[in-house]
Amino acid sequence: MKRIVAFATVLMCLINIAVAQKNITIKGTTENAVGKSIKLYRYSDKISCFEVLIDKADIDESQRFELQCYANYPMLVFLQIDNYTQSFYVEPAREYIINIPKFDWNRDEHEVGFATEMALPVEFLNLPKNDINILVNRFDAAVARYLESHRGQFDYRYHPQKRYFDSLEVYVNKVCPDVEGCDFFNRYKVYQLAELKLNMKFDSRRNIFRRYIQGQPVLVYDENYMSLFVALYSNAISKGTKDISVYRLAHWVYNMDLSTFIDSIGVDPLLRHEQVRELAALLALKEAYYNFRYYDSESVVKMVERIGERTKFKEHKPIAYNLVEMFHQSDAGGEMPSFLLPNVDKERVDLESFRGKWVYMAFVRVGDPESKSELETMAHFKEQVYQGNDSVEFVTIDCDREFQKMYHFLKNSRHGERFDWTWLHFDGNYDLLNTLRVVSFPTFVLINPQGELQYDVTPAPSTGFFLHTPWSNRVPETDNTNPLFR
Repeated sequence: MKRIVAFATVLMCLINIAVAQKNITIKGTTENAVGKSIKLYRYSDKISCFEVLIDKADIDESQRFELQCYANYPMLVFLQIDNYTQSFYVEPAREYIINIPKFDWNRDEHEVGFATEMALPVEFLNLPKNDINILVNRFDAAVARYLESHRGQFDYRYHPQKRYFDSLEVYVNKVCPDVEGCDFFNRYKVYQLAELKLNMKFDSRRNIFRRYIQGQPVLVYDENYMSLFVALYSNAISKGTKDISVYRLAHWVYNMDLSTFIDSIGVDPLLRHEQVRELAALLALKEAYYNFRYYDSESVVKMVERIGERTKFKEHKPIAYNLVEMFHQSDAGGEMPSFLLPNVDKERVDLESFRGKWVYMAFVRVGDPESKSELETMAHFKEQVYQGNDSVEFVTIDCDREFQKMYHFLKNSRHGERFDWTWLHFDGNYDLLNTLRVVSFPTFVLINPQGELQYDVTPAPSTGFFLHTPWSNRVPETDNTNPLFR
């Protein structure tokens, strides 16, 4: 009996914890989005900016949906349907009621060459007058309005003076005064103006540091503080400093000398605070990962992992973990995500069916001239690639919203004869595009026989890729002399 009572107690605790983890509700209606999936994201932190899915729902036949999340501090979130997105702030213990008005879900088709996120219209139906979103929008509009009406004073050709920015601060604080009981907005104003002053070069990094960072708590959880932090330390270390060259930094990273790396950048007076220095080091390593001219990417990853293992600041551990996750997303050696997509006959094709082969995958839109040009190059080399080689497969994924565009392209024209290889339709799978970082068309991905991504960025056919391929006997897989394959 005691065991049953104990089990029931544990179960109730788990239920209470689960309920407690959902203290924010977003209820919404739409006008023409039945059946679409709506997702709620947030940034894991402001250093990695790794996007975390926190809830999702399908819009039902009554045009309604409900999303829930948890926060113990105001948090920026993103609503996303397909590749349309909108951001706003949510606060703990709040319910938000929104409406998504009638919308042309094919609007992105007009941007033929890109799959970038576009604005999702969102109407709030129950916001109080002192809601953070209203206050923030009012502040941003006031700043933009002042800069526009006084643009001559801020034109760099006429050497703008600091007093012009002082006038801006006076105006904004008069129009948007501090709000009692809303520390988040009051802090937003302070850090946004500081960041603007820094970016417009009305004050030095040293002065900004002394006023907003030095001797104050490191507010890793506060998006306003971290936004200024990133602006202050962005590219301040990874490209070298006045005391340390980029070559020495790269040498320490390559040799996994974390202690020397961390201690040496502390020579800078702006980096003497231990926690600030380590946080800035994580930002610098993020930048170094994409600076392949000086840094070895694998060593950068290991350095970030080492910081995550050794740090004594608990807030830094998840940042290091998120950075590593972000680095590995769609990079060489990463596992290709599995998916089932329809071919031109609407038969579902599993990517796993190509396991054991080199799969050269092209993401295209059939109406895009650049896509057609690359497809012509693929067709030109197809016979040469396929001849006597059954270990290679061309797979083209059409990213037009309408399946019929691919169908007519292949069935009702001669394109089907010319481009006679495997064609699939992306079927609204934007998660696949996001995972593989497909933001423009055409984009190419090479998968090796082990089902892993072969390159960080796969060269297009027009680069001469098919003249020197990893499956060709002319160039061994381990050859690193061609810069395309580094």
